[in-house]
Amino acid sequence: MTTEGTVTAFRRAEELLAQRRPLEALTVLEPVVDVASEQPSVQLLLGRAYFFSAQLRRAERAFLRVLEFDPSDHYARLVLGRTLQRQGRLTEARAQIRLAATMYPDPAYQEALGEINAHIAVHSS
Repeated sequence: MTTEGTVTAFRRAEELLAQRRPLEALTVLEPVVDVASEQPSVQLLLGRAYFFSAQLRRAERAFLRVLEFDPSDHYARLVLGRTLQRQGRLTEARAQIRLAATMYPDPAYQEALGEINAHIAVHSS
């Protein structure tokens, strides 16, 4: 695949994901992953496609790869936390979301942290 073809496929996968068509996005991403799997942006998009298609273990692995490349990627930490939350791994999820909210004090991140804290409180009662 040419560099231009890789970029085109990546952009198409982004479009498909924005349209909530994660399985199609994964199909389009396959050749991109074959040639650019070491790119954090590719792993992040791959993780999001897995997340939205409920392939949570695969999503987790992709987000962890992003964090291997850049431990300060707050968004990767947030979506990793959401992935862990969907797997019922609430304590691990809270740790990741808390880190994300500390790195990037955005109201949406604070809301995610409040949500996970509420889930934990309900489950510990």
